[in-house]
Amino acid sequence: MSTIRKAIDFTLATLTFLSFAGVIIIVTIQIISRFAPFSFIWTEELTRYLFLYAVCFGAPLALMRNEFINVDLILTRMPDNFRRYYEVVIYVLIVALSAVMVIEGYNFTLIGKNQASATMPFQMSLIHAGLVIMAVFLIYYAVLKVIDLIKNEQDYTQYHGGEDL
Repeated sequence: MSTIRKAIDFTLATLTFLSFAGVIIIVTIQIISRFAPFSFIWTEELTRYLFLYAVCFGAPLALMRNEFINVDLILTRMPDNFRRYYEVVIYVLIVALSAVMVIEGYNFTLIGKNQASATMPFQMSLIHAGLVIMAVFLIYYAVLKVIDLIKNEQDYTQYHGGEDL
């Protein structure tokens, strides 16, 4: 694994952790403020934005680590070569969809340039940019998965760990 890839993995994992930690901290502040004579109106909105960014940073890592939920009952019965080609098609489709998401996400980000957050002091383009960030890294990791599958470096032991039916 290259140094650049390790740095990207570490950065995305750290940003995912920080986003979720921010959600927990902000929700805690929101709960505590219910019992105080004051309230923070920005907590609900910031929680939503941090959660969106946690998903945007975490989804590409989940793709790379095969941590998305899947039903592999039929896949486990297929020969490894067929399964490899099937997965190449899936990852190519992910690249294609993510490319559309980059283009449309960029257009969506430009729309947010003219909108302000309701309670926070920033433009909505900052929030909308999360879609572009997620799509770019989905493309990056999907391409890496396709390369691994073509080189036949994909590990299929994850599919053979269950009980036999």
